[in-house]
Amino acid sequence: MKTRVPLNDLPAQHRELKGEILARWETILDTGAFVGGEAVETFERDFAEACGAGHCVAVSSGTDALRFILRALGLGEGDEVITVANTFIATAAAITQAGGRAVFVDVEPGTMTLDPARLKAAVTSRTRGILPVQIFGQTADMDAINSFAEKRGLWVVEDACQAHLADYRGRTAGALGTAGAFSFYPAKNLGACGEAGAVTTSDDGLAETIRMFRHQGQSKKNVHEVRGTNGRCDALQAAALSVKLARLPQWNRRRQEIARRYRRQLEGLDGVELPVEGEGRTHVYHQFVIRLQRRDDVAQALHRAGVATAVHYPVPLHRQPPFRHLAPPEGSLAVTERYAGEILSLPVYAEMTDDQVDLVCRELKRATAEVAAG
Repeated sequence: MKTRVPLNDLPAQHRELKGEILARWETILDTGAFVGGEAVETFERDFAEACGAGHCVAVSSGTDALRFILRALGLGEGDEVITVANTFIATAAAITQAGGRAVFVDVEPGTMTLDPARLKAAVTSRTRGILPVQIFGQTADMDAINSFAEKRGLWVVEDACQAHLADYRGRTAGALGTAGAFSFYPAKNLGACGEAGAVTTSDDGLAETIRMFRHQGQSKKNVHEVRGTNGRCDALQAAALSVKLARLPQWNRRRQEIARRYRRQLEGLDGVELPVEGEGRTHVYHQFVIRLQRRDDVAQALHRAGVATAVHYPVPLHRQPPFRHLAPPEGSLAVTERYAGEILSLPVYAEMTDDQVDLVCRELKRATAEVAAG
């Protein structure tokens, strides 16, 4: 059947913004300021302010953002970073690419964020930091994580790639640890028209080092202080991001409205568990993730009805070939593994209409009943 409700609708978003984005791109084309310059500096200033951070360093991707942070913090060969396995592979890849070793711990039931109660058992003499993933649009329990880290002299780096402007007790994702990494992949709450990312931090020295890393290690023209790479965000992406950043609070509110509409219609639906919002956390719903038995059968029924869904993430990182050697003892990630077989992401995007939300709810009810009946 033809898709009636897509998982995301980027063309709808850009129809409204096309004129404003193209006008800014035309200025860049006319001036030739494709790399760095006013467009990048403007976005960096505005995004740092939005996150409540002292600095934003725009880079080429969320993966680069994570890798540059870890390198700037001095992560070395054999150093360990505690993180989770229910995330995109870039989280652990950035750790290994920076020379470190990922140590996976389980997540909290409900929120699916790093469980602070699991940290003590994971710490060794080689532990250098903690990398919580602000998954699906809400933060981890950052006070508990930061308190644990501070007592042991560890740094905390946020993978905030799915949590643009998510709030934790009055503070914003990206300003809840030593530094935060963001992805602006097009489908994010704040997405570029291609690839881009950013680092946020209030550490002046860290920000300066990351600026060098993204620009072949240059501190000034022809002076290369460190071994860097080409990890810059180009001006075209920064200009588009500035246009969208002005609308991000409104878009997040619409995602929250959609989540509330889902909740009203799906509350109490037999066999379906709705997303859990952690105490003191404001969820911005990058994904609306439900849990249910016979997930794959329900997803297939929804597909036949024209409703797109997705699974984030069906294979946890400790089961992926590049990281199997890092798998902890059997049973250590019980919540992670159980959820991997049960979670399903429903459509949620700012341009989604109430009628589309209602259609998804009707079809989900029909699908779960159909699957239950055999």
